[in-house]
Amino acid sequence: MQCYTELTPPTAVTHSLCFPFLSASANNLVVAKTSLLQIFSLKTVLSDAAGPTNIADQSHRASINAPTSSVPVSGTLQRGDKVHTTKLILLAQYELSGIVTSLARIKISNTKSGGHALLVSLRSAKVSLIEWDPESYSISTISIHLYEREDTRGNPWDPDIDDQVNYLSVDPRGRCAALKFGSRHLAILPFHQQSDDLAMDDYDPDIDGEKEQDPASDQMDGGNEVVVNQTPYSASFVLSMLALDPSLLHPVHLAFLYEYREPTFGILSSQHATAISLLHDRRDRLSYTVITLDLEQRASTALLSVNNLPYDIFKVIPLRLPIGGALLIGGNEIIHVDQAGKANGVAVNDFAKTSTAFPLADQANLAFRLEGCVVEQLGYESSELLLMMKTGELGIIGFKIDGRSVSGLSIRQVPEQMGGSLLLAGPSCASLLGRGRMFVGNEDADSVVLGWSRKLDKIKRQRSAIQLDADEEITVSDLEDDIDDDDDLYAAAPTEEKKESVATPVSPDEGDDYRFRLHDSLEHFGPMRNVAFGKPRRRSETQIDSITGQELIATAGRGRAGGLTMFRQSVDPTILERHLAPNVDRFWIASVTKLAAATEKDTEMEYIFTTSGTKEGEARSAVYSLKPSGMEETINTDFEPEAGATVEIGTLNSGPRIVQVLPGELKTFNADLGLEQLYPLSDEPTEDGPQIISATFAEPFVLLVRDDGLITLLRADENGELDEVEQSAELLRKRFLSGSLYDDSTDVFRLESAVEIDDEAGNVLMFLLADDGGLQIFRLPNLERCAYKADSLSHLPPFLAPTFVGRRSQGKEVLTDLLVAELGDSSHKAPYLILRSEANDITIYQPYQYLKPGTDATSLHFLKISSVQSARASVSKTYYQHEGQRMEPMRAMNDVAGYSAVFLPGESPALVIKSISSPPRLISMRDSNAKNHYYHTGWVTRKFAFGEEVQALDYHGPSTTYAVGVSRRVNFQLPEDETHPEWATERKYSLEPGEVVMSIKTMHLEVSEHTHERRSLLVVGTAIVRGEDLAAQGRIYVFNVIKVVPEPDRPETGHKFKLIAKEEIKGAVTALSEIGTQGF
Repeated sequence: MQCYTELTPPTAVTHSLCFPFLSASANNLVVAKTSLLQIFSLKTVLSDAAGPTNIADQSHRASINAPTSSVPVSGTLQRGDKVHTTKLILLAQYELSGIVTSLARIKISNTKSGGHALLVSLRSAKVSLIEWDPESYSISTISIHLYEREDTRGNPWDPDIDDQVNYLSVDPRGRCAALKFGSRHLAILPFHQQSDDLAMDDYDPDIDGEKEQDPASDQMDGGNEVVVNQTPYSASFVLSMLALDPSLLHPVHLAFLYEYREPTFGILSSQHATAISLLHDRRDRLSYTVITLDLEQRASTALLSVNNLPYDIFKVIPLRLPIGGALLIGGNEIIHVDQAGKANGVAVNDFAKTSTAFPLADQANLAFRLEGCVVEQLGYESSELLLMMKTGELGIIGFKIDGRSVSGLSIRQVPEQMGGSLLLAGPSCASLLGRGRMFVGNEDADSVVLGWSRKLDKIKRQRSAIQLDADEEITVSDLEDDIDDDDDLYAAAPTEEKKESVATPVSPDEGDDYRFRLHDSLEHFGPMRNVAFGKPRRRSETQIDSITGQELIATAGRGRAGGLTMFRQSVDPTILERHLAPNVDRFWIASVTKLAAATEKDTEMEYIFTTSGTKEGEARSAVYSLKPSGMEETINTDFEPEAGATVEIGTLNSGPRIVQVLPGELKTFNADLGLEQLYPLSDEPTEDGPQIISATFAEPFVLLVRDDGLITLLRADENGELDEVEQSAELLRKRFLSGSLYDDSTDVFRLESAVEIDDEAGNVLMFLLADDGGLQIFRLPNLERCAYKADSLSHLPPFLAPTFVGRRSQGKEVLTDLLVAELGDSSHKAPYLILRSEANDITIYQPYQYLKPGTDATSLHFLKISSVQSARASVSKTYYQHEGQRMEPMRAMNDVAGYSAVFLPGESPALVIKSISSPPRLISMRDSNAKNHYYHTGWVTRKFAFGEEVQALDYHGPSTTYAVGVSRRVNFQLPEDETHPEWATERKYSLEPGEVVMSIKTMHLEVSEHTHERRSLLVVGTAIVRGEDLAAQGRIYVFNVIKVVPEPDRPETGHKFKLIAKEEIKGAVTALSEIGTQGF
């Protein structure tokens, strides 16, 4: 039984893979975050360069995803330049029942989407074969293979399978997959290929004998024998590595290799376990063996073996052409082994000379540490590799190729000014996204999309306008190629022209040809080693006083990515301006353009319309003009405050007209609030006549929903005059609860155009929620024919389609409100269908197109988004509803700090908000200043970068401050004798070199033996590390946080640490706890 729940979904990226998943022509990125699987698509947007910077600090990097921020780059770009930037768009995410250990792509025939399939291995020796289902717009599991059995366990003392290293490797041609699990077991899963059927053409029963029947095949088709595989895979089998080769006693790592006729993998192993303490006896004991598999006979053959390899090699990386072979990565060296078994290596630090006798080229001056590094090829046809180390440093691996063999390799470091320090921590995975783009996953910092360009390619690809003939026609594709190939601006990858190898001797200046920059990032809020709860406080005088609740502060990142993350359930209000407007119930802001003469410039005017209730119960409307001096109520206009409560305010004809919707009529005003048109709802208005309860606008239409369930659709002509659109008899018989208009300018819904009418069919769609819970969509201005109809919307199915029929036993939700609006940021926006129920629960549907098999026709379906929480807003009464209660309608907001969001009014307002790389989230709304906040986790989060690793923190209540212990790299020398640091009192209390903060606690301690006065003091426990030859010691510090005069213009410096006591302890102080007054 679990008595806990996750506060946030996982954010650490452990595995990634880029391949065509949603369709054969798609380019999707699949990311695994421990137990969360996310699918992204790629989008290129045009962004402003932020000037020459390399983004060394995380605080600048944190704003890369802000909708209104510029994209920081590395190099010589100046502010104002335009760059093509690759963004990640989240398509779907799924929670898995297990921890992902590997991701692999596999090409199988007859997938539902036409793309490749995905293999996912979990820690419990389980492999799932997954494909994309276009009809349900979701993943579909083809098969699950579980290999956890009792007979696969070795010795009784061997650890469980979950505690061992399990990973997956796939043959590059997709012929089989191998799962290494347990101590030395290998599960082989063969896959059928399209060439299998072609191979049967050479079958001769007189020569080959009787053919064996495949139990997974269906063989009779009208009397003719045809092989049709029911499953894309054959029966899997488990082999012991000792059966493959008796020398594979201690396997280290394996991977399938390229350019082999049969499935072939290279494996690192040793007959004796390697250890640093036994280097004098077991120095070079690793072997690299290439083994080919015979899937039909379930046998193997060893092709070659390279022995006496360094002990610290931990990974095999297969290489594509033009290099080929495999790259062996060690902690101190890199070795390349080609298909003939020829080895070439290079040492990257001084430790390689003392740890191995293997012949290596000397590049010890690099001083690289390769433990946990990630290597990825710089393009599918490139002969150079990108080396990303645990410290975040970048290097380029080049090869010298003589003919078809590699004769040497070299490594050069990427300078900081060329983007060599863009990664703040060591990556966990990397995936090539295409030309000049790579996704770099990280568990200790934000995962990023890394781009690069080359100076040499720019010189080759530049085309001079003088060389073009005057009559030569430039096509759109030529322009697109030129855009993609512009290095400095658009970061293109090496072109096909550069297929020659890079020579081994490379000077540092020649390494400047690669220029790296950041395109996008996925926020990471871990690892959370320590958390503290505190009370939010006002950041400035403009913030309101009613800040309630608590905030959670957690440590985040390692090394240069270290910092803090703040988690809140709602954002805090910031007051930009104050204007007195008593008893205001609702208000609107309208921006209108006042047209001027031909020689003058048009004037933009802004008005605020309000509605308030009076003591007599009557409603009154008012209008104010926004001026630099403030908000002033307008007088001497045609606007009538006593006309009643305003239902809605909107603009038509792109701003020249303001439309005021009243319960019984509509009024159209010009920019000076002069009355242009009065449109009554009925010819003979009466007190008991129909009343308007809601209205929506979409140029040039106005949709009115009445209290009797009928709708009225008005259309404005070129002069702004409103006229009613004629409805069909069937539509007049229906009753509706809510409606919404959406301008489908990008044709997302792809509903068929209206029939031939006098007016040309536009892009505006009308969504109606019927009183029986059904959904109807019309393409305006045609109201004679319903373009889409789904009668089972109130069942809230996971997939909504016109053919869906709800079960009678399935309950219906009482829906009251419907809105179609765009959600997203400035990089990407998409429409969503948002529903609200009588219980104030929010349901969101995402529209998608399903391509019917065998045709070019598509069908509109809706996918239910399951990650949205229920709103906590209570039901609020409206002042214009005559009977019963009705909630305030949801409102679409086009710009909330750059986000397109939906506002849910009420006593506890909320926002439905979405970023480009997260699903829609419902956030408690107490702030219109949402900039520099993130909403990926369902919390309002904000990151504070320190650039140093945070060890511990705690909250000090009396001063409402946080005490943070950080560690930084300094030059350190082992002491020869005891040293005594001087006492110091300062805002930042520095410890001696080698002293590390282990714990921080705020304790209520007694400070006087006579008065027994107790205060909240800060207690810090440290550890003094003096090398392995001396015992570790520790200290306990007791601080009081006192108030001092702050520095000018820096109110945050109004506190200081005052050291009260300090005591040395034998041993490290790793935990602290106060003792109560009773001694416990």
